Parts: sequence; C-alpha cells; structure tokens
Amino acid sequence: MSTLVLLVVLLLVLVVLLIASAVVYVVHRRPSLSAPVMAGLATVGALAAVVTVVVGAGGGR
Repeated sequence: MSTLVLLVVLLLVLVVLLIASAVVYVVHRRPSLSAPVMAGLATVGALAAVVTVVVGAGGGR
C-alpha cells in the first residue's frame, strides 16, 4: 500500500470514530433516544456499509 492510501484509511477511521462518539454522546445526554452502546454500534455498522459500497464501486486492480 502506498503512503497516501494508508493516510486516507487512517483519516477515515478517525472520522468514523468521531461520528460514532458524537452519536453515543448525544444519546447519553438524551436517554429517551435509546441505549448509547447500540446507537454507536449502529452508526459504525452503517458507516462500514457505506465504505464497503464505495470501495466495491471503486473496483480493484
């Protein structure tokens, strides 16, 4: 892997963690929304599905 690919993957992981943390925090502050852990896992799962589709559409060499 090139350095650019590794940097992009690292940034993607950091963004996913940031978004998941924000969702968990909001749900934690508003307990009526749902369980914080499940909301975080659902967010990570949804983002992973989007990344999988993007990578699959991009094709490989």
